[in-house]
Amino acid sequence: MKEIVNRFQSPTPVFFKKLIRVGVIIGTIGAGIITAPVSLPALIVTVGGYMAAIGGVAATVSKLAVDDNAKIDAVETPQ
Repeated sequence: MKEIVNRFQSPTPVFFKKLIRVGVIIGTIGAGIITAPVSLPALIVTVGGYMAAIGGVAATVSKLAVDDNAKIDAVETPQ
């Protein structure tokens, strides 16, 4: 558990920061489809559920990626 917390607090590479944004956008669109106040076909609501789940997982897993170069630079430069 400690390793997960450390990875979550470590710097994230630029590519994965972009992937986090994409995941959040997909998840938000999926949640919007699920909670739409109009009656939508079951297939669209199901796809919205998958979008919400995939977006959340993509954002979380991307956040756990660690930029090793930034960690090394932070260790080598005294504060």
